[in-house]
Amino acid sequence: MIEHGDELLGINPVETLKPLEETLELQRNKRCLAIGIPKDMSDNENRVPLTPDAVSLLVAHDHTVLIQSGAGIGAHYEDHKYSEAGAQIVSTPREVFQADIILKMSALSNEEIEMVRMRQTIMTSLQIPGLCEEYFRRLSAKKATALSYQLIKDRTKAFPIIRAMSEIAGNTCVLIASEYLSHPQYGRGVMLGGFSGISPTEVVILGAGTVGEFATRAALGMGAMVKVFDNSIYKLRRLQNNLNTRIYTSIIQPKVLSEVLLSADVIIGAIHSKEGRTPCYVTQDMVKRMKPGSLIIDVSIDQGGCVETSHVTDHNNPVFVKYGVTHYCVPNIASKVPHTASIALSNILLPMLLDVAAKGGLTELLKTDLGIRQGVYMYNGTVTNKFISDTFRLPFQDIDLLMSANFG
Repeated sequence: MIEHGDELLGINPVETLKPLEETLELQRNKRCLAIGIPKDMSDNENRVPLTPDAVSLLVAHDHTVLIQSGAGIGAHYEDHKYSEAGAQIVSTPREVFQADIILKMSALSNEEIEMVRMRQTIMTSLQIPGLCEEYFRRLSAKKATALSYQLIKDRTKAFPIIRAMSEIAGNTCVLIASEYLSHPQYGRGVMLGGFSGISPTEVVILGAGTVGEFATRAALGMGAMVKVFDNSIYKLRRLQNNLNTRIYTSIIQPKVLSEVLLSADVIIGAIHSKEGRTPCYVTQDMVKRMKPGSLIIDVSIDQGGCVETSHVTDHNNPVFVKYGVTHYCVPNIASKVPHTASIALSNILLPMLLDVAAKGGLTELLKTDLGIRQGVYMYNGTVTNKFISDTFRLPFQDIDLLMSANFG
């Protein structure tokens, strides 16, 4: 029933009954970021942290992306693709380092550390065995806040970037094994897998983690006989449950491992150490007794390797032969398929960057996001990673305490 008093007050009762659009409160603390991606000069690195699609979304949210010319070439992303996505293509790394946040795959070079601005945020991979005390001291002098891709956790307390790269590495190392077993110079002309009337290829995998699991899946899919070793019964049981099949598994015992390696065609070293160097399980004597033309792929080489005869190689010269056995020891196997790996990495970093902006800056995000906080190894020049502090004898402060102080 319409009251006449509403008309006298100038209120249209019909209009008041119409549904109105919901009005949302704007985030007052949102911050526009400037993100810089320098060209990676490492021989072992072809990946790029952000794809053109990710850049396009960042630019649509009013963020600025500076990319050094040629930064995406290794991953088959030309400059014009980034330009079309809204990125600013610059010619020198010094121009890139004017950004708030620097994204890079490998650790900064000495020249790049000189370009770091005071209190800048740096996000890179961190291979501690390849770094020295001076690296961290010079970064500390810049009062930088630095995060390692390998240390960042998600809401399930897993390491999303490590897992993504490990899945790729596990699949890829089996393809590498297939390539070199049939290679006329480095192999024996053997087809990886199985064939009717012929004994299947024997693949021995050290480590039942993510790399080991996906290497096992790929090798089984090609028809190979797979034997997996690990010192964790839990990991071995989990692997069989995930595969939903029974395979040969064993605790790492030198005598058992030595006997298995006599007939192995491929060894995949996929042992991961939470801190420091990977234990060496395959000795020089074991390698000497392996079949000529067999292959070792030491995925653990970025932590020192789990095979005594391994030494670091790169994508330009990935293999060497010792005692008649071909060794493939490239630290970051995922970079062999850089286009795929770049997309996987970008899919993880993009939401993280949008969260940083939405919270009003990295410090505000660190206060509430425990997973991202775990990725910080230096905060405003202070080392916050205990292992780095102990290894290089640097002053240490707990990141949780620093964030608590910021809350206050």
